[in-house]
Amino acid sequence: MQTTPYPHHSLADSKYLNLPEARFLHWCRNQYGLNKGVLNTIDNWFYDSGIINIASRRIHVLAFLEFAKASGMKSDKHKFMKFGNGGLARKLSEFMESQEKVCS
Repeated sequence: MQTTPYPHHSLADSKYLNLPEARFLHWCRNQYGLNKGVLNTIDNWFYDSGIINIASRRIHVLAFLEFAKASGMKSDKHKFMKFGNGGLARKLSEFMESQEKVCS
């Protein structure tokens, strides 16, 4: 049995996965305080990690954003998530390590 990386509900059934790119970005900006550059970097990171299918990648992107949000990456003071120099790559690596532990 495969576990979903997003524990709150099944992202595979999420209406957000199939939004056009601009609407997905707008939703991510409103939901997570994420700018286009950071979203593109996250998306590219998962693509380069071998997650080619867009729906699967968006599932991972949203699961990562929930992971980052839960670990305090966004505060009420900031409009956008702030990762700092090298922080996004570190947080993505932490996320993948946490997913490997869940799946093993």
